[in-house]
Amino acid sequence: MAGGSTEWRGRSVISKVVALLDAFTPAAPELSLNELAAETGLPVSTTYRLASELVAWGGLERVAGGGYRIGLRLWELGSLAPRGESLREVALPFMSDLYEATRENVHLAVLDGTEVLYVEKLSGRRAMPVRTRRGGRLPLHATAAGKVLLAHAPESLFRETVAAGLRRYTAHTIIAPGHLRRALTDIRRSGIGYAREELTVGTLSVASAILDGEGDAVAALSVTLRSRRGDLRRLGPAVHTAAISISRKLQERALLRDPGRSRPAARGREPRRAIAAVPSGDAAP
Repeated sequence: MAGGSTEWRGRSVISKVVALLDAFTPAAPELSLNELAAETGLPVSTTYRLASELVAWGGLERVAGGGYRIGLRLWELGSLAPRGESLREVALPFMSDLYEATRENVHLAVLDGTEVLYVEKLSGRRAMPVRTRRGGRLPLHATAAGKVLLAHAPESLFRETVAAGLRRYTAHTIIAPGHLRRALTDIRRSGIGYAREELTVGTLSVASAILDGEGDAVAALSVTLRSRRGDLRRLGPAVHTAAISISRKLQERALLRDPGRSRPAARGREPRRAIAAVPSGDAAP
């Protein structure tokens, strides 16, 4: 692909820059010039020129050996995204409480297209290693957070998710549309979603929706831990009540910004009593 692909003829500079940035993935955080050109189909000369301009701006950084990686300027811009940052600011105190009570991985996630996007993660050295990371994406149907968000989304998203194919990650992944629909119905009834070894063998996830004043899910709060350490009778309600409290804080902020708005009806219990009842992950069976 050294000469570049003809598909780029007539395309805008912005689309070429976006293609360069999209070439970087968690599996390929550093790319050489030739790898960038091969991934995008751009000529090497064009790739070099655009990459150099991005380095000068701070969007890319040079690494030893002449390769490139994402620069801090993009992180600075990403931190300005209001949906993720305002959620993080409100949710972090409750996420910290949940982490202190469980010593497990605590996540804050939002819906982005047909995937779940993780905007925050709290973890410790004794929590099990998981595939999630801040800024990472995972499938809706195989994660607790994803299923919670899908349960509160329009029917059209369910159809789109099914049409794209329900990929099997483990023997426990839900791949039958009817089974997935029943799981989403259970989530809407109980307020709690589970993923039992559906993405990774040996892991259990519990999630609950964070709602705005109209009852729409704006995010999901989840905890991921080893399957053998999960006490669902305690962990599920703890995650649910923490999500309720984050919802209330978001709704209170909305009322402060718009005093004429009617106060939403209270939902559920206060979180700290339920969270305090969850044993530390170190002591869980």
